[in-house]
Amino acid sequence: MAKKKAPAKKSESYIAKAPIRRLMKKEGADLVAADALDKLIGFLEKAAADATKDAIKITKADKRKRVTAADIRKATR
Repeated sequence: MAKKKAPAKKSESYIAKAPIRRLMKKEGADLVAADALDKLIGFLEKAAADATKDAIKITKADKRKRVTAADIRKATR
């Protein structure tokens, strides 16, 4: 009888791997390692979270509830 494989570890990522892999290939990476993809996704998620936190601070300072593109622009500069 064949051994059962352990279930694959699911990541808690909000960004899908396939679009990021396509972006990397579009930029010239012929082969993309899974760990490199995971590192880039982690970096992008952290950058997005930091920008969102800063944008929320800007929004609250202006006494608004809605985060706008202008808030994100200010937060990322």
